[in-house]
Amino acid sequence: MKMKNSKISAAAANLYPGYFALVMATGIISIATHLLGMTPIAWTLLVVNVVAYSLLGLLLLIRLIAFFPRVLADLGDHVRGPGFFTVVAATCVLGSQLLIVAGWQNTAGILWLVGVLLWTIIMYSFFASVTVRENKPPLESGLSGSWLISVVATQSISVLGTMLASRFGTYREALLFFTLCMFLLGCMHYLLLITLIFYRFTFVNLTSASLTPPYWINMGSVAITTLAGARLMLAAAEWSFLGEILPFLKGFTLFFWAAGTWWIPLLFILGFWRHAYKRFPLSYDPQYWGMVFPLGMYTVCTFQLSKAINFEPLLIIPRYSIYIALAAWLAAFVGLIHNLVPGKTKAVSVIRNA
Repeated sequence: MKMKNSKISAAAANLYPGYFALVMATGIISIATHLLGMTPIAWTLLVVNVVAYSLLGLLLLIRLIAFFPRVLADLGDHVRGPGFFTVVAATCVLGSQLLIVAGWQNTAGILWLVGVLLWTIIMYSFFASVTVRENKPPLESGLSGSWLISVVATQSISVLGTMLASRFGTYREALLFFTLCMFLLGCMHYLLLITLIFYRFTFVNLTSASLTPPYWINMGSVAITTLAGARLMLAAAEWSFLGEILPFLKGFTLFFWAAGTWWIPLLFILGFWRHAYKRFPLSYDPQYWGMVFPLGMYTVCTFQLSKAINFEPLLIIPRYSIYIALAAWLAAFVGLIHNLVPGKTKAVSVIRNA
């Protein structure tokens, strides 16, 4: 019993803050398969996701209680701190998954409220911590694609809130106003951060070791921004103001979808350069879930955008991209199971940041 407890304690103490990307990836691919008529897969991934969220939530709770100084240290860290935004995004993506796949409105509403609370705490704690911190790291070591998870967290609240708005009766318009503001706030964050990240890409030395999987969030963050915009467009009939700004929403949302589409070939080229040309070892890393999520999100956002602008030719993309997303999820999941097999050296190292 002591050995078991020590393993749980070690896993909680070393929990990688961004591990909730596992829930984000599983949830969005479940939604994608549901939208495309793959119902058995969608429900299977829903079960997997509920288990994953529960286990990760338990480890995080233990870490908050027993290892709070480590949590504070991570939160103020330029590299590990952004990972906490995956907790917000995972909570809202799971809520969206429960709402779309299972129709559990009340549970989705509770998760949305929890997500808003977590977003408020993490957003201001992280940015306040890195702002007042002394001895800040240089741009090349302190900034990565993981910073864009703050955009994903913000837009995940907008997406789920917009879907729940019709169930809030007289508060529907107030909620839509809030989700519209969150959408615009996420857009602002993306434009600020991607400028710095693109500068780092093109003017600062980027090694194969530093080109980590979270750079796929460059695409994933605009994909979920597209989804948030598409959801607002589809909800325009529920609030007259959304109808008035519909041309703006259409143009702005399409702008972000085009930006996300542009990133995909470049990210595949950089991945080939990293692993094939530079021969960087391809082994399981919890950060790879940050690559799986954008692939699933691009599938869903393209599907919803086609509905929002009534442009059916776009549907050809999700009909094929879903298989790429599923293959990526399966590869990451097999890697996770392989690293958890008893007898491997320090199996709990899977919980740590590589």
